[in-house]
Amino acid sequence: MTDATGSVDLSDAFDRRTVVKIAVGFAVAVVLVYLLAVAVGWERTLAQLRGAELRWIAAGCLSTLFCLAAWGKAWQIVLREGGIDVPYRKLVVTYFAATFANYVTPLGQAGGEPFIAYVLSKDTDANYEQSLASVVTADLLNLLPFFNFAAVGLGYLLLGSQLTATAADLAVGLAALAVGIPALVVTGWQYRQRVEALVLRLVDPLSRLTDRISVEGVRARIDRFYESVGRITSSPRALLTATGFAYVGWVFFALPLYFSGLALDLPVPLLLVFFVVPASTLAGMVPTPGGLAAVEGALVGLVVALTALSAADGLAIATVYRIASYWFALAVGGVAALWVLARV
Repeated sequence: MTDATGSVDLSDAFDRRTVVKIAVGFAVAVVLVYLLAVAVGWERTLAQLRGAELRWIAAGCLSTLFCLAAWGKAWQIVLREGGIDVPYRKLVVTYFAATFANYVTPLGQAGGEPFIAYVLSKDTDANYEQSLASVVTADLLNLLPFFNFAAVGLGYLLLGSQLTATAADLAVGLAALAVGIPALVVTGWQYRQRVEALVLRLVDPLSRLTDRISVEGVRARIDRFYESVGRITSSPRALLTATGFAYVGWVFFALPLYFSGLALDLPVPLLLVFFVVPASTLAGMVPTPGGLAAVEGALVGLVVALTALSAADGLAIATVYRIASYWFALAVGGVAALWVLARV
């Protein structure tokens, strides 16, 4: 839980139970990916992968690096406005470590945000609530381009009369999220006193069962959290700049799928990529590390539904894309995480 300084112990972010969940999640995901490959025809998929051009795979990996670097810069701006001033060359390594935590933990941000808030509270003069408020705000900014790029791709589909029933369902889902998430955030901020009262009401019975949780301690942490968010959002110019870097990051986040098509000589239209990537990202909400198996399955389904490519071709594209956007980021982020843990 918390130590004397009010920060979260790392053992709570990655305790034994979480590690077991991660291992089980990867095991289940591997089995599901194997079943997907068998269902679509792994022989043809492997044949396509053998002919992949390495230069385009390298371009996809480089795009992932640029994506994370841009999002790291947006994060730095938000942190600075929250009173946490960290040099970019140091912070970008920390951001890669946060990406690793998000990508290995089931349901992503639930593991990454507490981990990185812990690191910041140890690495700077900020307390845990300041750090967490900054991280959450930066993550919310990164959601804005998600919906806008999906809208661009959707416009391309509408103009080309390529909006299948599958794409239409996904478009409805994206639209619901585009309205629902901002509405939830605004409501939570506008009625923060009621939110705090609800949380304290839920905490009260728990505080009677253990001395590790107290109502007053939780109240103080919530108040510090809202105070930090208010300080961050008081500078519109800084938030606008951070949002600009978030958009740049999303461009580079989508490009690896385009490069994957080029690598296999199975080109996917660039504007279509801007719909497929956000739509497939929704599959990352399933409880497997990084949405493994679910994202691959969604990519195959979308590529088949929106292009003339076969399921085996779609799986080949999805495989190359995930190598460049997930496994490469996981490897780089893992090295960064080891570096950060040694530092703190």
